[in-house]
Amino acid sequence: MQKSISIVICYFGKLPWYFEYFLHSCKFNPDVHFCIISDNDLSQKEIPSNVFCVKKTLEEIKNIASRRLGFKVGLIDAYKFCDLRPAIAYIFPEYVKGYDFWGYGDIDVIYGNIRTFITDELMSNYDVISVRHDFLPGAFSLFKNNMKISELFKKSKDYIKVFTDPKHYCFDETNFTYEAFAEGIPVEEINSEIESMTHLVKKLHNQKVINAYFDFHVIEGLPGKIRWHNGILTYKNSMEAILYHLIKFKKIYTPKKKILKIPISFKISSTRIYF
Repeated sequence: MQKSISIVICYFGKLPWYFEYFLHSCKFNPDVHFCIISDNDLSQKEIPSNVFCVKKTLEEIKNIASRRLGFKVGLIDAYKFCDLRPAIAYIFPEYVKGYDFWGYGDIDVIYGNIRTFITDELMSNYDVISVRHDFLPGAFSLFKNNMKISELFKKSKDYIKVFTDPKHYCFDETNFTYEAFAEGIPVEEINSEIESMTHLVKKLHNQKVINAYFDFHVIEGLPGKIRWHNGILTYKNSMEAILYHLIKFKKIYTPKKKILKIPISFKISSTRIYF
């Protein structure tokens, strides 16, 4: 029986243009379930059958998180929620119950075929799965759905400080020490204000407490030459990727007209999307 995956995503505020592309690519991953918690009313949108929508305000999320964690969280805006993402399974157990793996992610992504990369064999052998070789990306990271791994965030000596302080610490990723991890500096030599999830996971992996997977399966930046066709995402018609993270692309591109229907195939250059 195929191992199950639940990706829980929280988004607050006006939905951006790329949300339609995100949903479209979710539809082509029918054996992965997505739970979107948002203050938007998504009932009027064409939602794929594997996407589940939960309407909650940021204040409601703050109250739920504070009650389940046992202390008041400093959740002041949507950006701050990124710090809480490693605790998603602890805060929202009802949305990951029964799944083999749970994960967190963003909506500024266009997925390729997730199961090409996240295989049953991979999930059988690892506790934490990163689709980058250097750090845990907030755009897509997976965790085995058991108490040990779902409560891994508590192993960080700084998690209470991070969760209670309104300041954003980039806890789900690296506490802004991306370059050091990208350069391959050993985790014990990377200084940071707090012990982020990447610091923690790499340290525990080195100590053989957990088994963590890091490999590069994403497209980022503005490389151009990207093609999405029938659920398959490729770069230069040769390298397949699990997702394209639009973190830079969304800053330089906005469609000139409303998207009525996303086709079965489209291309992404370094400056635009075209059909």
